[in-house]
Amino acid sequence: MTTTIADIKKTAETKMDQSIAAFKNNLGKIRTGRANPALLDVVQVEYYGSMVPLSQVANVALIDSRTISVQPWEKGMGAKIEKAIRESDLGLNPASMGDLIRVPMPPMSEERRKEMTKLARTEGEGAKIAVRNLRRDANEAVKKLVKDKLASEDDQKRAETEVQKFTDKHIAEIDALVAGKEQEIMAV
Repeated sequence: MTTTIADIKKTAETKMDQSIAAFKNNLGKIRTGRANPALLDVVQVEYYGSMVPLSQVANVALIDSRTISVQPWEKGMGAKIEKAIRESDLGLNPASMGDLIRVPMPPMSEERRKEMTKLARTEGEGAKIAVRNLRRDANEAVKKLVKDKLASEDDQKRAETEVQKFTDKHIAEIDALVAGKEQEIMAV
């Protein structure tokens, strides 16, 4: 089975969309002054001798815009969960209220806001690099088709133009997401 220019373009666009999805996921984990349950996705808790993600041993939800609630599914897990959150490098200080653990979001200092903004930009740059690499791979695949006489040079030019349009669209989306995250960080 030979690949066609249409296949190459479709694959490139699909992979670029996946890069954007991964980038959005990473952005969600960057802390703003607002509470976001995804923040605790990185926390690992010891559960019967092995480390598991917090979401596998407790229900994580929002109480309000500045507080996350963590409800352990088993009685004895509260102290372990609280310890894991406290020891994570998120700078959070959980407090137990019976079975419920409240995780208030401390206000961010100006320095911390700048750090988070820089982190968002770095993540954005990484996502742009991934998209550009996909563009390069697609263009090389098209060049190979031309070299193997399966496509003309005119087809190559058209394909490269279309792949560049996908690339520009995805990079603009990344820039917009970074700008939105920066506003979110600075707004609180």
